[in-house]
Amino acid sequence: MHSAAELSPLGKSSPYIATYTPSLLFAISRVAKWAELGLTAQTLPYHGVDLWNCFELSWLLPSGKPVVAIGEFSIPADSPNIIESKSFKLYLNSLNQTVFASVADLVAVLETDLSAVAGKTVGVRVRSLADVAAEGVMSLPGLCIDELEVNISAYQQPRPELLRCDTTRIVEESLHSHLLKSNCPVTGQPDWGSVLVQYRGAALDHASLLAYLVSFRQHADFHEQCVERIFLDLQRLLEPQHLTVAARYVRRGGLDINPYRSTDPITPENRRLVRQ
Repeated sequence: MHSAAELSPLGKSSPYIATYTPSLLFAISRVAKWAELGLTAQTLPYHGVDLWNCFELSWLLPSGKPVVAIGEFSIPADSPNIIESKSFKLYLNSLNQTVFASVADLVAVLETDLSAVAGKTVGVRVRSLADVAAEGVMSLPGLCIDELEVNISAYQQPRPELLRCDTTRIVEESLHSHLLKSNCPVTGQPDWGSVLVQYRGAALDHASLLAYLVSFRQHADFHEQCVERIFLDLQRLLEPQHLTVAARYVRRGGLDINPYRSTDPITPENRRLVRQ
């Protein structure tokens, strides 16, 4: 039996369609992956959003002149479906030879189509290259743990048993690493990311966190589920008063995916890192 992802365009040869074709979008239900983590739509222990950035967005003006821009898409973490990334790229490519009278008209079409596939309202912003360039790149807050001396030999699957904390100390801190890597569960291609952990709870051993994050290195899963797994493993260990886990992934196919999961409602800042 094939999984939903294996039935998607991912990993297959696909024709380039340059005129508006919303049927190219392919939904993958979150339910199966939630079930793997012991969750249901009714028991999600986090708030969050998946922020997608598209660097290959283009369409035609009524005059026939093309426009290029950067698209930002906010997909709620509790939406019934994720949008498979290659189908997303193919759909966006189908706008290349399509005429829109205004940016507002384009945004309305994007909101309608993407929300229908995700099963919940998707936020859309279309931004000029000048506006995004003016923001520059950001650095993740807090302490980078990548220079810690650790011995690591576990790479095949996440190893939450590596995590350690000191329950006698309650701390509030932000930690980040650029050493997150996992593999696409369909194509096996590498997904590179930077991860941020912000929490208030039992003091997390930094070296153990680094070893745990590296244990994802050969793990096959989608970006969203990797972040959810990290969130759940840290929540079980730390029993925190507050916890946010976010990852900023390197783009593939002109798209980057940036999942945010938090114990509290959040509106994350969407600014790219140097690798994005």
